[in-house]
Amino acid sequence: MAMTCYEDLMYRGLIKDMTNNEDFEKKLNEGGMTFYWGTDPTADSLHIGHYSSLLTAKRLKKYGHHPILLVGGATALIGDPRPTAEREIIDKKVVESNIEGIKKQVLDLFDNDVEVVNNYDWIKDFTFIDFLRDVGKYINVNYMLNKDIISRRLETGITYAEFSYTLLQGYDFVHLFKEKNCIMQAAGSDQWGNITTGVELIGKMLGKEAYAFTMPLILDANGNKFGKSEGNALWLNKDKTPSYDIYQYLINSSDTKVEEYLKVFTFLTKEEIEDLMAKHMEKPELRLAQKTLAYEFIKDLHGEEEAKAAKAKSEALFGGSTEDLEATEVHAESRNILDIMLAAELIPSKSEGRRLVEQGGVSVDNEKILDPKAEVTKDEFVLQKGKKKIVKIKLV
Repeated sequence: MAMTCYEDLMYRGLIKDMTNNEDFEKKLNEGGMTFYWGTDPTADSLHIGHYSSLLTAKRLKKYGHHPILLVGGATALIGDPRPTAEREIIDKKVVESNIEGIKKQVLDLFDNDVEVVNNYDWIKDFTFIDFLRDVGKYINVNYMLNKDIISRRLETGITYAEFSYTLLQGYDFVHLFKEKNCIMQAAGSDQWGNITTGVELIGKMLGKEAYAFTMPLILDANGNKFGKSEGNALWLNKDKTPSYDIYQYLINSSDTKVEEYLKVFTFLTKEEIEDLMAKHMEKPELRLAQKTLAYEFIKDLHGEEEAKAAKAKSEALFGGSTEDLEATEVHAESRNILDIMLAAELIPSKSEGRRLVEQGGVSVDNEKILDPKAEVTKDEFVLQKGKKKIVKIKLV
């Protein structure tokens, strides 16, 4: 028997906090709600830390809800309070460029079937006085001070700009409620304080009821968030993080995390996941669960051809066949190994390549190259750099 929307989200561990509306579960199961998820464009690409939220939005869409993806062109100019220190101010032109990158990415992920909005479009029309009169007067300062996102910064200090951020994000919910009949917001659990400010404003300004829930932050095996500030960002833009790199990262997921990741990062059913985990537990050394996770992730993100290519590359690296690897055409100055690696953008300079070769970090068709003056006689071959970088080269 198929699960309801609420049952599916709960099975996958995708609901951490939710508003106490009596009919919340019923509304989720009925479908038809317009909801939004938002992110500030602090980079020109989203990363794997955002992906679980995007997939949750896609799940809700499959259950008949209507997503709006908000890119915070206004809020990015302020920056939400970080746990320890104020965010750096981002130049307006950089924010605008980042918006275009993220907007294209989101539209691709949703096959162009999603509305993308920018909160700068409505925030820019406010004067400072108007915002204080029309929004600020509805929220008590004591209410804001009790927000975890603000209270955790009080000892070290918080600027007025950061302090006001929750009002800006809260007003986004008000605006979308009025203009788009958007009655629900979903976000990561670190945004609960900002979400509930929006719910509060809708109640006080409009006299209406709104819905909201948060998703747990997805952590790596060391308990760290996936994000830029943590230094472990895996970008969804394949020009910034190639599919193979994400594939290889996920295939190395620990056994303690792989089932959680399968639930969050794939559209496999409960029955498929349970069957997969049963087989995995019988022979964990085969890493069947990790391989399935990596393949499904790349297939949903970049398409099946990218998933197949990443799988072939991974199998070739660890002793499998290299026949399915797609060859990269390289125009090198000569057949010298350093010239080839430089032309293939595998090394930043010949001096770096020379050091790598002399240390035994380069192989051609599984044979180590130890002489920086060595020449490759084949027109097509597999070149391996270090333990994980592998590419099929076709000299042109």
